[in-house]
Amino acid sequence: MPLPLSRRAALGGAAVLGATAPFALSALPSQALPLPTHHPDHDSKTAKKFLQRVVDAYRATGPRLAQSYQDDSGLTDIAFVYDNALAVIALLSVGDRARARAIGDALLYAMENDETFDDYRLRQAYHANTFTNPDGTAHFGWEFGLVGTAVGDMSWAGIALAHLARVTKRAEYLEGAVRIGDWIQRNARSTSGLKGYTFGETAGLEDHKSTEHNIDVFAFFTLLRRLTGRSVWASRAQHAWDFVERVWNADEGFFWTGSDDGAAINKAAGQLPLDVQTWSWLAARNSGYGGALDWARTNLATVDTPLRANSALTGNLQLSGVVFASGSLNTDPTKNIGGQDWNPKPDVAAVWLEGTAQLALALANRGADGDEARAEALMEQLSTAQALLGKGQKFGGTVNPGGLVAATSPLDTGFGFGYFPNLHVGATSWYVMALEEVNPYRFN
Repeated sequence: MPLPLSRRAALGGAAVLGATAPFALSALPSQALPLPTHHPDHDSKTAKKFLQRVVDAYRATGPRLAQSYQDDSGLTDIAFVYDNALAVIALLSVGDRARARAIGDALLYAMENDETFDDYRLRQAYHANTFTNPDGTAHFGWEFGLVGTAVGDMSWAGIALAHLARVTKRAEYLEGAVRIGDWIQRNARSTSGLKGYTFGETAGLEDHKSTEHNIDVFAFFTLLRRLTGRSVWASRAQHAWDFVERVWNADEGFFWTGSDDGAAINKAAGQLPLDVQTWSWLAARNSGYGGALDWARTNLATVDTPLRANSALTGNLQLSGVVFASGSLNTDPTKNIGGQDWNPKPDVAAVWLEGTAQLALALANRGADGDEARAEALMEQLSTAQALLGKGQKFGGTVNPGGLVAATSPLDTGFGFGYFPNLHVGATSWYVMALEEVNPYRFN
């Protein structure tokens, strides 16, 4: 069944992407364009400024969240928790503690001021502009059905707070991280089936277990072990990693996506994702599973060109990288993304730039023979995308250059949602971390 909008989703665009010019916001001029040379210092500085402007789009002081996608994406001012957690780590990596703390403070505020619950949970998303309701509670993104709490989002928020605690030495960030860890342990730990941790408290997904989420939990709890000195967090981290190992496909060298019922592994051919391959390496750096990166870089590789069906690219621009999952390569270009009749039609060869940045970082981090060159080649593609895509797109009504769009063209994930050529805080944050060679799952 199609999943509800998740922390990774970039649905939207129909209300603003017209039928006659559906990709006008990120289209390129028809003439040939020179491809820029990759300059890490320049790229990092411009991406940093992009993130800073997004954080300050609606207010420049106090606790605040970053709007995840550009104004005309169809998601208005929605700020996904996952994207904001990434932004915290990316901003810390380039020396901007003030804005990283502003996001961290907003996450703490949301934990303590929920409309309904008092157990320090976080919703999947909040509003960046109208962050608080008139009564002072945090304004979560109910318009998109984002009323649930997912273990992955909680883990990433905890990871961000853990980084803030380590850098600033402020107790409130560690206290917040521990509260998130306690919530996950109370509400999502499973001793049945494949064990591990469940999806969280999201309607329709209560029994699901995500490989991605369990990688997140493993990494988060490992950081808590280091910060608190409490060995219990190590055993809890191992409980999550045991699940990850149970969904390893030793014959083909990749991790399955998880389980729909908590007991049987989901082996759907169209749902073999990239992120669990890259994140498994970054979280554990276990050489026994390092081949997952090779599986991802070969089996999920793609090239987007102007002649591809429904491509948003024009002229002579060609971009390569990876897709979200195996299903992205097998979608029918005559059908709409996720079964939504208001979505643009997908392009079977669009590049998922967030995932391409993840793979570049993971390869550079692994450092096997040829990995440096592979990572650099991917970074060249990201640098080109940064320079040429997303021009004129706005956050809070102001044009904001320097970021990465989520995907080079409309991309069907195979999981019931899509990514589009909209400037994206999450993709840009992964790009910054790749430029700075910062592993978000660990204390560098």
